[in-house]
Amino acid sequence: MKIYKFLSLFFIFFTVFSFVSCETSRDDDNPQDTAPGKLQIKFENGFNNVGDIVLNQTVQTSSNGQKHNFSALKYIISNISLIDENGNEFKYNENNPDKGAFIVDQADAVAGIIYLNLDGIPKNNYKTIKFGLGISQKAYLLGQDGQAEFWTKAKQKGMSWSWAAGYVFVKLEGKYATDAPYKEFMNHTGNMGNTTENNTPDLYREITLNFPTTARVTGKIRPSVHILADLNQFLSGNKPLTLTTANDMLMGSNQHLVDVTNNLTMMFKVDHVHND
Repeated sequence: MKIYKFLSLFFIFFTVFSFVSCETSRDDDNPQDTAPGKLQIKFENGFNNVGDIVLNQTVQTSSNGQKHNFSALKYIISNISLIDENGNEFKYNENNPDKGAFIVDQADAVAGIIYLNLDGIPKNNYKTIKFGLGISQKAYLLGQDGQAEFWTKAKQKGMSWSWAAGYVFVKLEGKYATDAPYKEFMNHTGNMGNTTENNTPDLYREITLNFPTTARVTGKIRPSVHILADLNQFLSGNKPLTLTTANDMLMGSNQHLVDVTNNLTMMFKVDHVHND
């Protein structure tokens, strides 16, 4: 009788446990649940994919043997989009800086991380992320519509030239030299006005990164995508650069800053994804 009671209790427990587990699984994967979710993007700036640059302290030696550090390290991220397992693309507030553009500022880092939090992401399994470095000409030429709030933020962060001239896309400031950094440098990349009318290079760039694991967005799961930015690409990228008195104090889109921009487009990689 004791064995019979034990087996009966075990069967009841196993049945209840299986039912709860099944219901929990169905809750997570319920195809009827189409409620949007959230996604967090974490940017970690470093050298050679070793993160947490400390402004005014962390020193890097370039491939040309030049030492440099940063006193200011900022860049604009916009036009974020997510691509799912079937190749479908969700565009997050495309060409709407007020809702879809962010300033990644190393001075705001918490334990080396800058956090971007996105709401209203459709439930899906995402494999790829795309984003712009800077502000697209299409968004800029819309004028104040959709970017008045972001324009104010950019001015406060020192990421604008003037309303007529446009945004600073990347702001790099610090010191450099051969032995120990002591000479000041300032490289500010960005578009000034209408690049077609002004016949100037468009420094806006689109970045595409694949996830090492799927980001599963649901009403209950908010994935966190950890992106490393290797600022060693600044001077040691596809085109090794050397800072000199001819280029250490430049703003805009001349050839040196085009080269800097092209180098920096290669600095991003997704290190890992957490599905929490």
